[in-house]
Amino acid sequence: MRADARRNTDALVDAAREVFATDGVDAPARAIADRAGVGVGTLYRRFPQRSDLVVAVFRTAVDATEQAASELAAAHAPDEALALWLQRFTQFIATKRGLAAALHSGDPAFEALPAYFTAHLGGALDGLLRAAEAAGTIRADVDATQLLYAAANLCQSAGSEEQSLTLVGLLVDGLRYRATATAHP
Repeated sequence: MRADARRNTDALVDAAREVFATDGVDAPARAIADRAGVGVGTLYRRFPQRSDLVVAVFRTAVDATEQAASELAAAHAPDEALALWLQRFTQFIATKRGLAAALHSGDPAFEALPAYFTAHLGGALDGLLRAAEAAGTIRADVDATQLLYAAANLCQSAGSEEQSLTLVGLLVDGLRYRATATAHP
């Protein structure tokens, strides 16, 4: 892909993410193209179907959240990196509320996304969990996929991002129960 085409694609995905967060996934194509600084024709050349754009936004967000795990692990103690990543994951879920209906719409374009979500984010979370377990700062009987879905379910039931962060914070505190060492403050 040419550099200008890559820039346009990236701008469209970023713009769609912002527009979807405020106006939902059914927002007008013109609003997305305008925010990206491109024409509607460019949007449709890059993303012929609305579902193509939704998938691109979702995958980009999953990839960024996955990448944050290794960045946090490199910069923080294991239990702190885990807590910070779960906060990041909470923000991911909170900003994807509008996508939830689209992802569960039965559209075949979205069929692969739950597996993509679980593989990438479950794998990232598993690495953080194992490091915190090895450090003795969380309990040793935690399954990454179960924790991922527990946090997501808490976020979906919360009324706001702030409440989601509070609930997931309580979940993290529970992970520290029966740890073999004292957790970092």
